[in-house]
Amino acid sequence: MLYHFDVMPDRRATESAKWKIYPADVLPLWVADMDVVSPEPVVRALQERVAHGVFGYPVEPPDLRDLLVARMAERYGWSIQPDEIVFLPGVIVGFHLACHTLKQNGSALLCQPPVYPPILHAAATTGMIAQEAALVQRADGTFEIDFDAFEAAITAETRVFLLCSPHNPVGRVFRREELARLAEICLRHGVAIVSDEIHCDLVFPEHPHIPIASLSPEVSQQAITLMAPSKTFNIAGLECAFAIIQNAELRRAYRHGTQGLVSGVNLLGWTAALAAYRDGQDWLTQVMAYFRENRDFLVDFVNRELPGVQTTTPEGTYLAWLDCRATGLSDPYQFFLERARVAMNDGKSFGRGGEGFTRINFGCPRSVLEDGLNRMKAALLSPER
Repeated sequence: MLYHFDVMPDRRATESAKWKIYPADVLPLWVADMDVVSPEPVVRALQERVAHGVFGYPVEPPDLRDLLVARMAERYGWSIQPDEIVFLPGVIVGFHLACHTLKQNGSALLCQPPVYPPILHAAATTGMIAQEAALVQRADGTFEIDFDAFEAAITAETRVFLLCSPHNPVGRVFRREELARLAEICLRHGVAIVSDEIHCDLVFPEHPHIPIASLSPEVSQQAITLMAPSKTFNIAGLECAFAIIQNAELRRAYRHGTQGLVSGVNLLGWTAALAAYRDGQDWLTQVMAYFRENRDFLVDFVNRELPGVQTTTPEGTYLAWLDCRATGLSDPYQFFLERARVAMNDGKSFGRGGEGFTRINFGCPRSVLEDGLNRMKAALLSPER
């Protein structure tokens, strides 16, 4: 079927964090969910399940594991087995559980700021030592890995590297050679790789996603990969995710860590995930084509129309990282919130390298994106600034 993403659903009438936290005159372009209706097969499956009227304890749908095995093979050439999948209520739960599973007394966790805040704070929340190897900005504004700094950050205490791939917020989809070099360093130093790949399906055609665990059997034995239908099909509120763990011993320890602490996937999460992976690809193809046009419009508008603001073209996600340092604003997040009535994410919350940046969500109807950008332009050009 043909989807129409120009229609803006009324989200203020729902319990939406994105649309409820700020006052009604603020346009929210922050948290990473989409302002478009989810795939019709998902909505229909949920309606049919609710119409049944009984909501007892669920078990996982019998076809879901096989769908995921086939998906990994088709999209990434990655051969996994059904029993290597561990279902979870969310990816954040997944990487915290991985840290608890892998940590030892005095062990450290390495990440690459600026990065998704729960990743940035995972060391503190799991009782590990925080280590950082910041991404570096090229002359053209894009970000890359400083491999010498990455290896230098590893110490005898480093137990886990928490990777964000595709990277949130800078929008990089790491190339095979980049991932291979990261993996080689980690293998050589005995560092486990926990890879948050929740945006794996939200990449643009010229930048294919590669799961780091798919690089080789050696890497797969030292990796925990986390994925979910939540970002892909705009069903984050239904809380379904999964880990792929090919090391049997590590998988047993990970499963053991869930006991009594981590709940299973809820009934409607199962229903939505099955329908999405089985019947949602047509919607995903169309929404990513729409978001690609949004992306290109945003990049052009920002770089031409917003004085002092620059951005690069995201390779994946529906999030753009705006460099506001040349505006002279001491706090661009607060300025755009107060003067433009546009809510974005404060770059400082993403850690080192985030100062002077904001993150904007372009996963919305074009008219909403245009409204937000025009508000920002008017604020920057205002003589009262």
